[in-house]
Order: sequence, then structure tokens, then C-alpha cells
Amino acid sequence: MIGRLILKFRQKFQHGLRTAWFRDVLRPRILKTDPIEADDRSVCEIHVMTSDSDWLNLIWTLKSFYQGSGRRYALCLHDDGTLSATARETLQSHFPMARIVSRSQADAEVLPTLISFPKCGEFRRSNLLAPKVFDFRHYLKADRMLLLDSDVLFFTEPLELLRRLETPEYRLNCVNGDIKSAYTVTPELARQHCDVRLIERFNSGLGVIHRESLNLDWIEEFLAIPGIIGNFWLIEQTLYALCSSRFGVELLPAEYDVFLKGEADDRPSRHYVGAIRHLMYKEGMRKLVVDMRGW
Repeated sequence: MIGRLILKFRQKFQHGLRTAWFRDVLRPRILKTDPIEADDRSVCEIHVMTSDSDWLNLIWTLKSFYQGSGRRYALCLHDDGTLSATARETLQSHFPMARIVSRSQADAEVLPTLISFPKCGEFRRSNLLAPKVFDFRHYLKADRMLLLDSDVLFFTEPLELLRRLETPEYRLNCVNGDIKSAYTVTPELARQHCDVRLIERFNSGLGVIHRESLNLDWIEEFLAIPGIIGNFWLIEQTLYALCSSRFGVELLPAEYDVFLKGEADDRPSRHYVGAIRHLMYKEGMRKLVVDMRGW
């Protein structure tokens, strides 16, 4: 009993009292902010998958984007199957015009569309992150998607991201650059089996994705690469990178890159990946509260 209490204490305060205070006291205060009505699909639609452990962070992500950008892009939220009724109701109350797609609804509506693509269907049934590929594509109601994870915060207007989203002549996918390439296949395998020159450092947490780049014929082909069903957490990113590399892709400027050391400073956003998730509370949310006076 005492051992469990000590473990819980250490887990709660492993990054210090300040981090714990921002995470447990300040973070829920986002629920007192006003709802945001957003339904503009003329440019793109935001798609993000969330869970019962991430939905509160997601509200910070979305409200920081809407407030920082001044845009009101339409929003589609994908439940990974763990969202509680309370979480779902809370998300709907803060984004009343958003579509929220449950896992059961998506299973019933997406899987039948993959009957002619057996590898796609099997991957969609077996991998928790596969909906980020197939469900996002299926429910997208715009030509372009703003691909977003629930661990990204925006501090100022992300001008270059918005320019690439809103310029009709811009015909590439583009995402934030990762620390290093993290895929389930090597560039050599991608060239050998699919004649694809795989872009380096593609990170699927933030970016512009054209709907036509998520080609099911291509994905079926890519899923035949030997060993591609490898690391559970990297396969979805690998498929996005392969599709984008064949379609046409580049990285967002360096100010959007994932980085682990140093502060956000004057960057427009920061992607707080797992290794630095604690900084999302101590640095990111604190910065938003200080800089965005209305919160």
C-alpha cells in the first residue's frame, strides 16, 4: 500500500511541483473559456484523433490554433474508442459545430469502403492509429486537411502554415520536421519496392495534406513492403510519408520543427512530443495564459 502511494507520488511530481500545478490546476481552467463556432470548409478541414486521456489537451490545442490564427476552419474529431460520454459532451459544448465521429460509427462506415483493398482493411482493423489514415480521408469534406495532434500548441499566427493552406496554387503536402526520420521502412526499401524517394524527418503531428494524396491504391501497394507493419507508433506516420513523397511534399520551415531542448521563444507553435509532454504544461500553457489575455 505504502509502495503504491510512493509510486503515485513520484509519477505525479516527477517533473516538479510547478509542472504538476500547471497540469492539474491551470489546465482544467480552459473549460471556463467560451465555445468556438467553426464551420469554414472553403479552405480546409481540421482532423484530429483523440482519446479519454488526451481530450483536455486537445481543447488547448484547438483553442490556441483558433485564437492564434483568427481562422474558423471546420473541425472533425475522431474518437479512438475510449472517449467517455462526459468527454464527448464537453468537446461538443466547446466546439458546437464540430463533427465527432465515434469509433463504432467509423468501423461501420469506413471498413466497407476497404473491401477491395484487403491489406488496407486488415491494417484498419488491427491498428489503433490506422483511423488517422483511413477515417480522416473518408470523412474529409474539403480538398485539403489540416492534420493535427493533440500535443501541439500555437502561440502566434502560424503565417507560413496558413499561407500554404490557403494558396490554391500550392500543390504539395507539408508537415513539421521531426528530430530525425522515424519510419517502419528504410528509404532503400521504399525505392526498391515502390519507386518512392522517401522524404526525411516527416512528422504527422502538424501539416497540410491534400485529400488526393491519400490514394487507397498507393496505400495498398505500400502495405506490401516487407516489414512495414513494424513499430506500432510509426506505421501511420510511415504511410503518410510514403503517400506524401509520391504525391509531392516538403517540410514546413524550421520554426515549426520538433525539438527537445530549449524554449519555444518566438516560434509560432511547438509540438510537445512524448519526451517533452511535461513542457506542454509548464512552458506551453503558461505561455498561452500570459500572452493571450482573454484566457
